[in-house]
Amino acid sequence: MSSISPEDMEARIVRYGDLVPCKTAFIDAHTPGSDQKENFTIIGGGVSESPDQHVHIKDTPGFNIGAAGQPPRCRNSLHSHRTAEVFTVFKGRWRFFWGRYGTAGEVVLEEGDIINIPTGIFRGFENIGTDYGMIMAVLGGDDAGGGVIWAPQVIQDAQDHGLVLAETGKLYDTKKGERLPEGVKPMAIMSDEDADRYPSPSAAQVVPHYVARYWDMVALSADAPAKVIGEAAMLRDRPGFECEFITRTSLAGPQGGDAMRHHILLVQDGHWTLGWEGHTKTIAPGDTCAVPPGVSYTLEPAMTGMASLFRVINTDDPAGPTATDLN
Repeated sequence: MSSISPEDMEARIVRYGDLVPCKTAFIDAHTPGSDQKENFTIIGGGVSESPDQHVHIKDTPGFNIGAAGQPPRCRNSLHSHRTAEVFTVFKGRWRFFWGRYGTAGEVVLEEGDIINIPTGIFRGFENIGTDYGMIMAVLGGDDAGGGVIWAPQVIQDAQDHGLVLAETGKLYDTKKGERLPEGVKPMAIMSDEDADRYPSPSAAQVVPHYVARYWDMVALSADAPAKVIGEAAMLRDRPGFECEFITRTSLAGPQGGDAMRHHILLVQDGHWTLGWEGHTKTIAPGDTCAVPPGVSYTLEPAMTGMASLFRVINTDDPAGPTATDLN
């Protein structure tokens, strides 16, 4: 078994109140309707296109953890990924939509719900609640799949508002007098013909297989962690990580200890006591804790009331489902 000091464990806990936002993370940062977004990179480099993005924990466990915070009616523009993109709703009420123009299908998620959006389709999301909302994101792969693939209209709209994405994946703000370096070209805009080839599955094809509801997970986690993503889990997919939902009655005895498996804890509800080797730490709603491989630990609710968290563990599975898998 590995050993870790309390100081080193605290360095592996990203507290919700310490999250550092970036408001210029993506090409739609100036586009009306999307210009109030805040992007957070918690573990790994994520897919931010801005050098201003703060990264809390740089080492990746085979996947990236990030978050998006948005005021009401703020949306994230249509984009696609080459690897898995899984969202859990921490705060607020969110509409997820997809398809070439975002009109093929949609689903509304409440706090604690989870969606595993298939790769290879354009998707976006919008806070439709009445207060500032926050969603947590798990992105497959150490390099988050090589970045974001934007729908053509998103890049065109961004250029009208002063942002240019270089072929290097870096953003330049012409309103600030920034220019592309000599020899660097703008990112090529996908042709309409290529964009039209992206699948546009219906809600009936996506929602039953890629969305899990909070109270369903609560019911299934009464005696053991609910398997949400992974082999024989609630949702389709083996995307390079598995995800479990844990409540106060789900666990008994030591957890972890595998020399190859990272355990990332995303606290949804309540306060939890993390114990290891005679030490303890309290983790609270919105906190992210990266328990390293080889460390055996225990988890106990620290107070009465609802207590739940998501646990994400790395696996050797491939990147995840594509829209061509839908039927």
